[in-house]
Amino acid sequence: MIDSKSLKKFDDGKVMLDLIEPDFVIGIGEVLTVGAQKYGIDNWKRLQKDDIRRYKAAMLRHIYSYLNGEKNDSETCISHLLHAATNIMFLHHFEKEMK
Repeated sequence: MIDSKSLKKFDDGKVMLDLIEPDFVIGIGEVLTVGAQKYGIDNWKRLQKDDIRRYKAAMLRHIYSYLNGEKNDSETCISHLLHAATNIMFLHHFEKEMK
């Protein structure tokens, strides 16, 4: 029998992806799926540099809707927070691309 206390795993400094809430990731996937069905897969990546403000505006609309007490988007029935997070992901992507 192997003593589990003697086993070693060198994972110090590695990203702890198991700390991310799975429902959050799945929710972003749901928002992206709705977007892909409506606009096409990865259509959001075809943005022109000058249009980044549209994603900022969309993010803010979802945040303000949430702050005003509306939990879910009326069109998709998905959480405004998940829509906002998806837009933050878009903005993060474009920020990395512009470096």
